[in-house]
Amino acid sequence: MTLLGIETSGKTASVALYEDGLFLGQHSVYTSRTHSQVILPMVKNLLAECDREISGLDAIAVSDGPGSYTGIRIGIAAVKAMTFALDIPCYGISSLEGMAYNLSCEGYICPVMKARKDLVYTALFRTIGGKIERIRSDEIISVSELDSLLSALNENIIVTGDAAEDFTNEHSNERYSLSPAHLRFQNANGICLAALDHESQSPEEIQASYLQLVKAEKDLIKSERS
Repeated sequence: MTLLGIETSGKTASVALYEDGLFLGQHSVYTSRTHSQVILPMVKNLLAECDREISGLDAIAVSDGPGSYTGIRIGIAAVKAMTFALDIPCYGISSLEGMAYNLSCEGYICPVMKARKDLVYTALFRTIGGKIERIRSDEIISVSELDSLLSALNENIIVTGDAAEDFTNEHSNERYSLSPAHLRFQNANGICLAALDHESQSPEEIQASYLQLVKAEKDLIKSERS
């Protein structure tokens, strides 16, 4: 299977091309530009460098959140358009799950992403015999609550994500270890690998998972209460 992965849920825009057990190529850039400006040119360049045509893709996987509202919408919209035009299936993958799949270590993996104030997006996974299992669903909680949850495990835990360093610095625990810097942020490689353990979807089935209200929803609630 030739699978294209797209990750736009954070500052890093990333695309990867996976084919029959091998990553043919991957591009990532930490950018201040909007993903709408960079993601499709990155896809085009990656396919050209790997000597592949977009018509040869069997499926496309995309991060569906949580993370940046704008980034998630851009990635999902691009994948919906491409898979609909190509008449191929797609996969909506949690950005937190994708980060867990970036790591090949045994034991607990806890992705931690910045949300707002003292809140973080997080989930919990465990790798046993090379197989990643989800232990906790994606959620938005306070860093102190996360520390309590992880401390109760009384086992070694690898912490990853853009809030991982702040979390491990604030909550000193000898059982916490920080993931390598080059594997810490969202990456399309992880999105591809996670997709292999999921059932494919139609473009209409992929929906953004924000885990919190977007501004328009907050404004609507505020207006209804006033």
